[in-house]
Amino acid sequence: MVWNELARGLEAALRAADVDVGVELERVEWVVPRDRAHGDWTTNVAMMLAKSARRPPRALAEALAANFPLEGSPFRAVEVAGPGFLNFRYKDEWLAALPGRILAEGAAFGRSDRGDGVRVLVEYVSANPTGPMNVVSARAAAVGSGLVRLLDAAGYAPASEFYVNDAGNQVALLAESVASRFAERIGESRPLPEEGYRGEYVREIAARLPEAEARAALSRSDGGTWFRDRALELVVEWQKSDLVAYGVTFDRWFRESSLHTGAVERALEALEARGVTYRAAQPEGVTEAAETRVRAEAGAAGGSGVATWLRTSAYGDSMDRVIVRSDGRPTYLLPDIAYHADKRERGFRHAINLWGPDHHAYVATLGAALRALGLEPDFLHVLIVQQVNLLRDGQVVKMSKRAGEFDTLHDLLDDVGADNAKFLFLMRSSSSHLDFDLELAKRQNDENPAFYVQYAHARIRSVLRKAAERNLAPAEGLGPPLEAGSEVALARQLATWPEVVRGAAAAREPHRVPAYLVETSAEFHRFYHECRVMGDDVAVSRRRLRLCAAAAQVLRNGLALMGVSAPERLERAAEASA
Repeated sequence: MVWNELARGLEAALRAADVDVGVELERVEWVVPRDRAHGDWTTNVAMMLAKSARRPPRALAEALAANFPLEGSPFRAVEVAGPGFLNFRYKDEWLAALPGRILAEGAAFGRSDRGDGVRVLVEYVSANPTGPMNVVSARAAAVGSGLVRLLDAAGYAPASEFYVNDAGNQVALLAESVASRFAERIGESRPLPEEGYRGEYVREIAARLPEAEARAALSRSDGGTWFRDRALELVVEWQKSDLVAYGVTFDRWFRESSLHTGAVERALEALEARGVTYRAAQPEGVTEAAETRVRAEAGAAGGSGVATWLRTSAYGDSMDRVIVRSDGRPTYLLPDIAYHADKRERGFRHAINLWGPDHHAYVATLGAALRALGLEPDFLHVLIVQQVNLLRDGQVVKMSKRAGEFDTLHDLLDDVGADNAKFLFLMRSSSSHLDFDLELAKRQNDENPAFYVQYAHARIRSVLRKAAERNLAPAEGLGPPLEAGSEVALARQLATWPEVVRGAAAAREPHRVPAYLVETSAEFHRFYHECRVMGDDVAVSRRRLRLCAAAAQVLRNGLALMGVSAPERLERAAEASA
């Protein structure tokens, strides 16, 4: 892996130049310049370290360049540029041999052991089990599953989990809504709750209930529990089925209700044992502006109730939080603490949660609560998956489970397909809002990035098939140096793939993968148009076929990390550009 060579070389150069600044090599920024005049890799590490090393940036850069060990590395030169940039250039023979190494490693090219087997639990989607999956959950599913595959490729030991919120008020509302629709089904009157769910899917749930059992439950005072359990069973079944069709599965579906059989109580005891709780009607030092909210959280009428509070303000939160109301019921925070304590007890060193934008303010609160419990400060990492605006004919489609105005994941897959959906959802950072254009997702031309990358792979496979018909096989062995500029540019692009995987996993940014694949496809198309792959010179043809095959392998590896297929054949729409 080139990054390892750069890191090891820099470490040796720092020692040889007598620079001891405790630099963390993981934090050094390495960049692939777009302009090859600036080399194949560049870094501003000399400017970063100049002050602590007490040397002018350019003088430090010159010392590092002079002491960087080139022997045995992929690089032929280290140059100093500008105020202190270090520019690295590949050896011609190393770059020429790269396609052969890619083909030898196959699906393993790009994988590494950087994560050292550290166990990471990625919890994502975790939609309320109150209806079918919608497109917001579809984005979280694409990001979450992509992140799990990235972490695995980077040498971590990841697992995936769906947290089923089956113990809250929303599930109770769903149960009452289903009971109301069942009563309607048999000709009885039972008003729909004012905040109930009105979607057609509620009637579908009611229609699937066994009539005799549902009639009996309808007449019992505790019948709501029966309706809740049956509705949950059907909704979770739908959600699992839709996600499987999307190509997303989970190692575990964790039910919140399981925490209320001892885990919540144990979490409270652990917090009390650490001395981070207290009993009061309101926390110490609460401002008047926050008093109304505080009293509501405490469940205290007029401030007379006594609740149990957690000293989250001592661990970075803006204020202390109620964890047990004055009537003895836990707030949502305590089960969340118990859930994450359970994650840690299962041996996961890191927990990555993908949450919607409405949970942004809760990130600091839960992080503080877990630190109060004694978990590592870096145990929890939350990624906010921003809102999706689904566009149909240029108009935003309204999404509301309660009103029944939303497009489901199932509908989306029927309309644009899993590959297009996942690719477009992953194209932008999860922290950015996304306008999902249904028409763009269905286009079979270069405007659709998913099609553009898949077409590049299919085009290469077509070239290799035609070559085989002519008894031309990709070259073996080291081969001669690459000659054409576009050959070198494509090989240079392929060389960065392992660093893309490593960096995307470390930064928890799956969107780096599709961005790289689009760039690689563009580089291949430039090469294909500028270089005749199968010409009169057999040696040149075989060399270029090997480069093509290596490019196909990298595209295939990247698409696999996204959960997107790599078709062998794909037809371009007639109106698309060549």
